[in-house]
Amino acid sequence: MENIFSRNELFWGEDNQKLLSLKHVAVFGLGGVGGYCAESLARAGVGELTIVDFDTVSSTNINRQLVALHSTVGQCKTHLFEQRLKDINPDIKLNVIEDFYTGNINLSNVDFVADAIDTMRSKIKLLQTSVHNNIPVISSMGAGNRIDPTQLYISDISQIENKNAPFVSNIIYQLKKLGIENGITVVASREKPFVKEKISSTEKIMTTSGENIEFTKITPSSTPFVASCAGIFMASYITQSFLKEYK
Repeated sequence: MENIFSRNELFWGEDNQKLLSLKHVAVFGLGGVGGYCAESLARAGVGELTIVDFDTVSSTNINRQLVALHSTVGQCKTHLFEQRLKDINPDIKLNVIEDFYTGNINLSNVDFVADAIDTMRSKIKLLQTSVHNNIPVISSMGAGNRIDPTQLYISDISQIENKNAPFVSNIIYQLKKLGIENGITVVASREKPFVKEKISSTEKIMTTSGENIEFTKITPSSTPFVASCAGIFMASYITQSFLKEYK
């Protein structure tokens, strides 16, 4: 078999490709954002991924998520990504965690965290844990309710331009209460969020440890374009953070 990463190496070189094979990234959430992030990291040649998600594929995921097909509805996203990522790179090391994140995962050997969680409590806990343990993290801040991927940008959380979007403003407020106002890289959007109808529901989940979690789920509008690009932005940022000088 030819080297599957030969085109990568034409850009950043063989030494950087070997370096990527030694890196470990944890991707939390395998939906529209996290799925594209995880796949892009695998195709870049990152050697170890921890993938975390508690959910199964639903028919409403088909418009934007990589593993969402009519044939996969009802199947676990983590299992589907395990098969897909190993089919991309048979040598990749995968740690597959089918669970709802409550701070219950050891991140001590992780080089970078990709946060694509869409529930407030878990997202804040992950960001807090990453900052307090000096683990580099990049977080998706609002890919839903948008259509224009050209309005995405990367910045520190302290430099977010549209702080009035409810999801973003709530996260910033809660993190500030924890003493965190900067030091988190985000992918955000300048586009004003839009949804025709506000839909909410109560979700009840039992974690693998037996803990019962209940929260209000706000269902955003989602197009095929923005979440995927946000995930690729995240993967590109993480990969570039690992690379040595190549130009």
